[in-house]
Amino acid sequence: MNIILTGAGKVGYAVAERLAREGHDLTVIDQRAERITQISNALDVISVEGNGASFSLLADLNIRSADILIAATGQDEVNLVCSTVARQLSADRDGEPLHIIARIKAQEYAGHPGMLLDGFGISMVVNPDKEAAREIYRVLRFPSATRVETFSGGKVEMVEYRIPEGSPMDGLPLHQLYKTYKTKVLVCVVERSDEICIPNGQFVLRSGDRLSITASRSELHAFFKAVGAYRKAARTVLILGGSHIAVYLTRLLLEVGVKVTIIEKDRDICERLCQLLPRASVICGDGTKREVLLEEGLKNTDAFVAVTGFDESNIITSMYAVTQGVGKVAAKVNEEHMIGMLDGSGLDCFITPKQVVAQQIVRYVRALQNSVGSSVERLYQLMDGQVEALEFVVRASSRCVGIPLKELQFKPGTLVAALIRNGSCIIPDGETALQEDDHAIVVTSSRGLRELDDTLKEGA
Repeated sequence: MNIILTGAGKVGYAVAERLAREGHDLTVIDQRAERITQISNALDVISVEGNGASFSLLADLNIRSADILIAATGQDEVNLVCSTVARQLSADRDGEPLHIIARIKAQEYAGHPGMLLDGFGISMVVNPDKEAAREIYRVLRFPSATRVETFSGGKVEMVEYRIPEGSPMDGLPLHQLYKTYKTKVLVCVVERSDEICIPNGQFVLRSGDRLSITASRSELHAFFKAVGAYRKAARTVLILGGSHIAVYLTRLLLEVGVKVTIIEKDRDICERLCQLLPRASVICGDGTKREVLLEEGLKNTDAFVAVTGFDESNIITSMYAVTQGVGKVAAKVNEEHMIGMLDGSGLDCFITPKQVVAQQIVRYVRALQNSVGSSVERLYQLMDGQVEALEFVVRASSRCVGIPLKELQFKPGTLVAALIRNGSCIIPDGETALQEDDHAIVVTSSRGLRELDDTLKEGA
């Protein structure tokens, strides 16, 4: 697709990287020469130095012929102007209208989605802070996992879990998983020593493996209880940093009765938090100090979340929380190269807002690529983007219908991980056959799949 992206900051670069990998015709605009040089050297895209909200620049770039405009600068107002200008320039074009995606952070704007969609002609609003808060929230509600994704309205969940030292799963072949634990779960992806595989039944699990596991929520609870890794949803949460993420997360937690304490050292921010979140406890203090964390009950809290604006502070305080026995610890980390240095630290739940938004945008773009009536319902990128999980609606015309899975010739690295049939979750085996109107969750290392039949080998 022909895509114009304005803003090559952290979020914009992450989006550009994902879209370039998808093979789109991408033009990136930024006013900073050094960012344009960086993106030109790293990605196969057209890069333009200039103001992405400029009427003349967008006209010169022939915005009328573009399929999508993504306004991803760090300033909401610039993104809104850019969206308005792009809409005006493409107003009278023939065919499909221009799709506009805008990054909007401020609550004054984000709190009025109807105005943005109708008044500014924006097709999709993305808010990195809000999406990051939602991701943290899902993990705090299911703390046995390090990441949680949902399919089919929550009927199927896919969670990430790292096998700890001394786990009974160490040395267990996957074909013995059900016999050993009597739970219907499927290990669909394994990361070991930076290598990713979609395993078969002969695969032997080892401590340190990072797994993606699929099942219904009830079966996942039963599984984690069986392996001794079950943790109840957090009822008390200590948050370091009074950021926008903290505000969104606190609101979500308060809605389900969780007790929240926020530590923030800036007094003005503390006063604002007290006004926005009257039911939360707001502490004005330096949460990077050991004595402050202990005084505010670090050892007794169910979960600790570090969302300051500094990766180093988030990582160090989170590692300290792990040493104090906190049940669930999550840290916001913007610089992904730092995450790879933390293997063995005991800290394994990281949230990177720019990647959360990049995945959301890629999902939207992929949906637009598909023809009308496409069978793709949902898309997630797993294991740092190396594997995709897609939800398809099974159509009567599909070549997969009525044939046992063991007889279908899938592309290498492709696995049907779960089915939703008549509202129930099914973990399939080789004898299972897809039926019309099933929702099939497929995990694959192949790129760009748009229809269920794309999972089959050519000519199969």
